[in-house]
Amino acid sequence: MEYRKLGDTDLKLSVITHGAFAIGGNMWGGNDKQDSIASIHASLDHGVTTIDTAPFYGFGLSEEMIGEAIKGKDRSNIQLLTKFGLVWDGSNNGKGEFFFDATDDGRKIPVFKYASKANIVKEVEESLKRLNTDYIDLLQLHWPDGTTPISETMEALELLIQQGKIRAAGVSNYSVDQMKEASLTIKLASNQVAYSMLNRAIENELVPYSLQTNTGIIAYSPMERGLLTGKYFKEGKLKEDDHRNGYFSQFDLQKVQAFLQAIEPIAEKKNATLSQLVLRWTTLQPGISVVLAGARNAAQAIENAKAVDIDLTTDELQFINAALF
Repeated sequence: MEYRKLGDTDLKLSVITHGAFAIGGNMWGGNDKQDSIASIHASLDHGVTTIDTAPFYGFGLSEEMIGEAIKGKDRSNIQLLTKFGLVWDGSNNGKGEFFFDATDDGRKIPVFKYASKANIVKEVEESLKRLNTDYIDLLQLHWPDGTTPISETMEALELLIQQGKIRAAGVSNYSVDQMKEASLTIKLASNQVAYSMLNRAIENELVPYSLQTNTGIIAYSPMERGLLTGKYFKEGKLKEDDHRNGYFSQFDLQKVQAFLQAIEPIAEKKNATLSQLVLRWTTLQPGISVVLAGARNAAQAIENAKAVDIDLTTDELQFINAALF
């Protein structure tokens, strides 16, 4: 495994980070608790020391399972990354910015973006309890909240660092302008953003800014929620309540399939899967600190971890880039 320093912090994260959205179950067609915990153990056993989650993932379930999975482990060798700012339990009392309606067992649940100081303090205490820890390595604003001044949110994060409840502060889904405003109050460790072979928008502004300011980039959805694994084109059937049924419709699936067929020989040459090739390519892109890879069972976790074993030549990287559309 490779490990990289995150921005100006003293955090050293595994370049492949265990993404724990799917094990929360909601929006992913459910989950199996035993498999989910096994996936975390397998990641840790194969050098993946960093786990990224959020209260929203499974409405607290993802954090709870991580807390159970790391019980008895050496906490100093594990980096826990979580988030705040998505409220679904009504505790915001109508404040914040409406985001969307989530579903849980057929129930419609309104989700709000809410990043006030009081809410951050509340959410951190809840996350610490669920994660079974007394500190969070990196706390990230999940989505920008247009109803709360950025300075208020950042001041709360600075206070939590001073209190020792978090080691570093980051954001997620922030624009460059929002990052610049945040920098007036705090030095951000990172910005977690969507980035993949099919979505390279951050290369225009965010990557140059992050390189200039030594701010880490945590890439999420590198495999476009499984589309770039190629399995969808072979199996093609998702559970009815799986959000990817709608998510995949944004892509030209014929072009995606043709692209995967073009780069598959490289994976075969490396005795690797398409998933591993995609992950490795992502880790090698300028400005990218670490890459989130979801796993719902031990086998997937091990496959993700071994992606760093792939050596890609300059010619191979250029071939992949040329094949992108």
